[in-house]
Amino acid sequence: MVNLLVDLDDERFSFDALGQARRAIEAAEFQYERGPASDSLLAWLDDAFGGTWSSEAFAGNNVVAKVGNTYAGFATYAPQGLRFSWLRGYGARDGVGIFGPFGVDPQFRGSAIGPNLLIAALASLREAGYAQALIPAVGEEKLVEYYVKRSGARVVERFEKAQWQRRKWRTTVFASGNGSNFQAVLDAVASGRLPLDVTALVTNNASAYAIERARASHVPSILTLPWNRASVTRAEYDALLHAEVVRSEPDLVLLLGWMHLLDAGFVAQFSEMINIHPAFLPLDQSRDRVGVPGGGDIAAYRGARAVRDALADGSSWIGASSHQVTLDADRGPVLVRKPLAVVPGEEEASVIERLHPIEHRVLTGGIMRWVFER
Repeated sequence: MVNLLVDLDDERFSFDALGQARRAIEAAEFQYERGPASDSLLAWLDDAFGGTWSSEAFAGNNVVAKVGNTYAGFATYAPQGLRFSWLRGYGARDGVGIFGPFGVDPQFRGSAIGPNLLIAALASLREAGYAQALIPAVGEEKLVEYYVKRSGARVVERFEKAQWQRRKWRTTVFASGNGSNFQAVLDAVASGRLPLDVTALVTNNASAYAIERARASHVPSILTLPWNRASVTRAEYDALLHAEVVRSEPDLVLLLGWMHLLDAGFVAQFSEMINIHPAFLPLDQSRDRVGVPGGGDIAAYRGARAVRDALADGSSWIGASSHQVTLDADRGPVLVRKPLAVVPGEEEASVIERLHPIEHRVLTGGIMRWVFER
């Protein structure tokens, strides 16, 4: 993979060029928008492209081409606060703005919008005062050639994805039930897709099938810690959990269907913690509603009965989100999320069954984002 650098003093990125790009998009009968990402744009990105693009677009400004209410393409520019490790070289230099992500819906590829969105975003970086633009983490040679041809970009940094596989991050998993997400993690570790060393499972349910999954995968430590409320106080139980996890020395804690709120001391000490939640959570953690593909919004459906609550509301959308854990339940920064349309009249069991593979992809994608940010 490579990072590309573009010099923005080129006349291709002048104020006049910005206007020409907009007019070219509109002449091709697309609507042109520029500014912060709308909820509907973010939901479209998650639905159409997946991965981390929505949170990157949320962190910056965007130029967008639409046909009516249908998104055709977008380009993000000047996202702030991203932690990907490949942004710590040229991307951290004064006067360098970040370009991307950048994408065009397959049905509109080959139209005028792609090149003009590229020019509009780069010209917007120049307008914002940046001298150069970094186009990061380009992996396809044809895409490198595209950027070289269209923007005069040049390769300034090279790296291999394999470098993130060299360290195995010690991981403790918390699970209370069947453990299908736990199995997805174990499978991804076994295939080399996740650079984790799963050293411990903690469960508060002696009959959880997650225990059998841990045994089958030879997880070294399996801790079954049910809470006997009749004889053990909440504070005593939390202290026991804390002490056991300290002994496992994790780099990362995964909450995969863990049905017990963790106390402030635990969250403070084990701040590198990821949860998987069966709902489409807003990127703005302060909000209680979230935009969905095609427009409109739904409740965020935080809490232990997200799918049931969504169906009870007659929601046409549900989804899955992996997020970092904070003291506010289901309000930590979202790593990866994906919406899922609900079939009218669908039962809860059917929704959950269709949601499982989405949860698995969202979870493993969120973990890899965490790794890329180390």
